[in-house]
Amino acid sequence: MSLKDAAAAVRENAHAPYSNFKVGAAIRATSGTVYVGCNVENVAYPEGTCAEAGAIAAMVASGETEIAEVYVIADSPSPVPPCGGCRQKLAEFGAGNVPVTLGTTDGPEQATTIADLLPGAFGVDHMDRS
Repeated sequence: MSLKDAAAAVRENAHAPYSNFKVGAAIRATSGTVYVGCNVENVAYPEGTCAEAGAIAAMVASGETEIAEVYVIADSPSPVPPCGGCRQKLAEFGAGNVPVTLGTTDGPEQATTIADLLPGAFGVDHMDRS
């Protein structure tokens, strides 16, 4: 199954009763294994989770920590990029040149990278004081 198909399939499981804006994400780890996530809304909006965060959590829960490729899909007129928090989460587990494809349920796609989504990302090097 392609990343696009995996993201589209998991998108159908999204819990979005308030916005009705379902998002699916699929991440291929460097091992080749694909992990998926969908947005899960909560009536207390800040308590929801994004699709990208869910896919990353599934990857980490399985013992993997390196992203090789990402696909995000939503039913929108143009491809929807990850929110700022998810951009930082992607940068935590993927190198800047990791490909990210943003897609719509109607077909339009946009190819980008983690670095293009989050230029000047805060990283582990910022923590090194030695």
